[in-house]
Amino acid sequence: MMTNDSLTVDKPRLRIGLIANRAHQDAPDSALVKLFQRAAKSIQALEIEWVVVGRTLDAIQAHGLLEQCSPHVRFPYGRDGGLMKLVAHVVNSDPHNSIDAVIYLIDPVDHSSIFPEALALKRQCVIHRKPFLSTLAAACEWLELEALAIGSRTHFTDTLGLDLQQESIALIAHDALKPNMLQIAEKHFALLDQFAHRYATGTTGSLLNQLAQKRKGEETGRHWVQPFLSGPMGGDAQIAELVLERKIRRIVFLEDPHVARQHEADIQLLERAARTVTDFALVVSDGEGSDRWLRLLSERLS
Repeated sequence: MMTNDSLTVDKPRLRIGLIANRAHQDAPDSALVKLFQRAAKSIQALEIEWVVVGRTLDAIQAHGLLEQCSPHVRFPYGRDGGLMKLVAHVVNSDPHNSIDAVIYLIDPVDHSSIFPEALALKRQCVIHRKPFLSTLAAACEWLELEALAIGSRTHFTDTLGLDLQQESIALIAHDALKPNMLQIAEKHFALLDQFAHRYATGTTGSLLNQLAQKRKGEETGRHWVQPFLSGPMGGDAQIAELVLERKIRRIVFLEDPHVARQHEADIQLLERAARTVTDFALVVSDGEGSDRWLRLLSERLS
């Protein structure tokens, strides 16, 4: 649209890929239904264009939620390549055809979530620095914070977990990304310091405690983070147990998708724990996304 004093270019809508495993689709109180119920105001504020895989869109229509999922683009059923098409659109650089984030409500006992296309979808989201939201809690919190980022103040919900003095957070980073974790922790130290407990695996925990000693003093910062075993030695499993017991809600897990990892099963175990308590726990998997999430969370709290 041309005006007398400027040239305005239409900005593409936020495009979100959406898929849910069958166990999260069918029931009236399924995670898919709860997503549109709990995040209704955020969705309205963001004016999203949804890209929905076939059966998930069928379920949305069956639950009478199609109006909240408009406008939308329908992709084929998963068996016909719908998930593969989502991967292709994650890596697409055309803003009118790319996907900005993926909500994939994963049932931890659904074997389709470990199909190659499902694993590739998560990996490409991490590589291309796009949010991959695999729990109900992650999707709802991300939508609320993104609505906040565009200036909305009328969409806030009674989200659980905002009293950080009653909350815990896990901070995990693969070797190549430990410097990134330290940068993020230093930048958002004041926010992280508000949590009742901070947990980390192996070396990451030791490095974060060294940072805390510089910020808070040698004695006060010595046990700022409770370090568990390293990931390959079982640290991910130790944290996963606390997630299952609903003692850790938020996990920052900086993954390096370019290296083969002998403890891949341990990583998947931690993510599966979060998906088991899908309405409670969330995982943020890349540095840029973690930085933005912590910044917006701080703004939300203020």
